Amino acid sequence: MNSIGTIFRVSIFGESHGPVVGVTIDGCPPGIELTTEDFMPDIRRRQPGRPGTTPRIEKDEPKILSGYYNGHTTGAPLTIVFENQNTQSGDYVHLTRQPRPGHADWVAMMRYGGFHDPRGGGHFSGRLTLALVAAGVIAKKVVPTLRIEAILTEAGGMTDIDQALKLAEDENDSIGGIVECRVNGLPVGLGEPFFNSVESMLAHAVFSIPAIKGIEFGSGFGAARMRGSEHNDRILSADGHTATNHAGGINGGLTNGNELIFRIAVKPTSSIQRPQQTLNMESGQVSELIIGGRHDRCIALRVPVVLESVTAMVLADLMTTFKPAT
Repeated sequence: MNSIGTIFRVSIFGESHGPVVGVTIDGCPPGIELTTEDFMPDIRRRQPGRPGTTPRIEKDEPKILSGYYNGHTTGAPLTIVFENQNTQSGDYVHLTRQPRPGHADWVAMMRYGGFHDPRGGGHFSGRLTLALVAAGVIAKKVVPTLRIEAILTEAGGMTDIDQALKLAEDENDSIGGIVECRVNGLPVGLGEPFFNSVESMLAHAVFSIPAIKGIEFGSGFGAARMRGSEHNDRILSADGHTATNHAGGINGGLTNGNELIFRIAVKPTSSIQRPQQTLNMESGQVSELIIGGRHDRCIALRVPVVLESVTAMVLADLMTTFKPAT
């Protein structure tokens, strides 16, 4: 569905080329100071502009419709919308007969019987991550003592991001990347095993970000190649500080007081300018597809702030009901 969270519950709505995209947050505490300008630092981090990002530029000005009065949240559902103004829907008309390989075009057509909105990917578009970022701004205010930071560590299999982008540009292709997130300031024992473990909830939220194909915590898949004597983190003090952090700050689904570390894999952008082969839904034959429109060469460039946002959403939800043992 389009909602996530138990107490701090986030619902997103809209389509890439529809009138608006937006978010409603239920369970937002009252009394949080808020202005529209508070949203802009993270919104600007998500916006395109650097090489490798889409030329589609939107103002992304937030409009708060409910749950807000006299500069503070009221405790009622908080709704924020963003108008879509810079659309070129004609670029997507042919996708109703030629679905893009690697994209949601075909499965959406099958799932919704052709009634879905194909323009710019519709509800499956990365444009919806703007709503996640808005929710993340609020979530960060709910858990102000936490320090959440995500960075792009590699793209196209290279740590030299600019060089990777240049190679993709030269080949008229797209690339993916790996984004790492670190969280400090977490209490010990946060999480609700089994199904609401910290890893479970973060993974659930992370896979709501379009183009995410994998997640790992701490040493991740590398743990499968380690011995227990190497992987086990020696506990050094009464506050749970460990000599290493192969667990990534989580044991048994609960935070252990160390830095929470996880990484996600972002796939290459599906919409590329190179000719591709796909099924023509009208003729029933495989034919050549040339994709127009405006697309990121590397989606991963704009993912870090989105990853921070969904992480903050999950932690805000968990912290809302957290009661440490005394």
